[in-house]
Amino acid sequence: MTSQADPTWLKDLAGTDIDPDGVEILLDTASFRQRLLNAIKQAKHRIYMAALYLQDDEAGREVLHALYQAKQVNPALDIKVLVDFHRAQRGLIGKGPQVGNDAFYRATAAEYEHNIEILGVPVKNREWMGVLHMKGYVVDDLVLYSGASINNVYLHQGDRYRYDRYHLIQSSALADSMVAYMEDNLIASSAVPSLLDESIPTTKQMKGQVRQLRQRLSRARYQLDDARGSGVNLYPLAGLGRLDNQLNKTIQKLLTSADKRVFICTPYFNLPKPLMSVVNKLLKRGVEVEIVIGDKTANDFYIPPEQDFSPVGALPYLYEQNLRRFAKRHRKAIDKGLLNLRLWWHEQNSYHLKGIQVDDDFYLLTGNNLNPRAWALDLENGLLIQDKGHQLKQKFAKERQQILTHTTRVDRYEQLESIDVYPEPVKKLLKRLRRVRADVLLKRIL
Repeated sequence: MTSQADPTWLKDLAGTDIDPDGVEILLDTASFRQRLLNAIKQAKHRIYMAALYLQDDEAGREVLHALYQAKQVNPALDIKVLVDFHRAQRGLIGKGPQVGNDAFYRATAAEYEHNIEILGVPVKNREWMGVLHMKGYVVDDLVLYSGASINNVYLHQGDRYRYDRYHLIQSSALADSMVAYMEDNLIASSAVPSLLDESIPTTKQMKGQVRQLRQRLSRARYQLDDARGSGVNLYPLAGLGRLDNQLNKTIQKLLTSADKRVFICTPYFNLPKPLMSVVNKLLKRGVEVEIVIGDKTANDFYIPPEQDFSPVGALPYLYEQNLRRFAKRHRKAIDKGLLNLRLWWHEQNSYHLKGIQVDDDFYLLTGNNLNPRAWALDLENGLLIQDKGHQLKQKFAKERQQILTHTTRVDRYEQLESIDVYPEPVKKLLKRLRRVRADVLLKRIL
């Protein structure tokens, strides 16, 4: 039964109680990689993985071969990998002509007797219109949840890492719910083909099926018997599109419910209008707001000035200008210590953290970038944890302390550079985009 202390906005969500001892928070990228590989090796019944991509590099090959080796040892092991349909068939942005990861999947499959399933999910007909951005790996009854995809930098295979959040939750109810969502809404769809086939249909050929998939996903919810208790409860959430988006609505209500403080992580400071409105209102009523953003040099699109410029390299500067305007508008709140903007930077590494904490009562784990694209275009998900007795407080406090390790506070908006001091190619491009108001469009789709 739901406690009477539950806020009213939780009443329409299905949740399940979880054992606080079954929640583990990893604090570094390399540990997540090792735990993922260990879980795959020890799997007995099922492995279901959803990620934006699984890359053809050292880390991607290590994970994919681990999956195949687990399948050879136990042919009955149910293994399904879901990646974005479009992303799987192209190379990296700004890196010139490349073969897609699907060729890597087929070559690897040819090495083994017992195959696994690797499926491509086309959320929209074009990648810029929306991608599979839901997260979560289910290994038996263990859920490994992170915003990370699978490649060298996300798994710290080599000198550089892309910092994310890494949560392990032992719960059969949650694992069953996440598997059922993937089975019922994605794997069962005729719009989701195997990427192991030599001839993969195009989205043009599957136009009707993709439209039906999109319509289904806009209504899809995680199915869960409501079994909330008096301790730690968890609510799995999903959403696609602006209308009736369960995840978006919950994020708004969650932030609005804050009493004393909120803690927000986002790699790109580009909040959608509804969230910006909520943050502004929180500051007006005296709620402390702390936002951790990656420094522009810790953005995965950042190009050092000494390297050849590509238009995509202007994005980190575009986000910095968003933050500068926000900091200037709220300079009084910054002076009072009510608004704390923190920039993350650590050597040559990049920052990819997402999520929200409200007081010591709620923690949202998500791959959602909290930007207009996530709000309207991509298929997103999240896990909302309600900690009534503050049994997870110390674990999340330790994670927060780790997150803040490589951050500096923005005390004045002038600490953030203006366009005038940017490298010349960046300056020209941003001013050109501003003149034709194309920067507004870019903020919505990137």
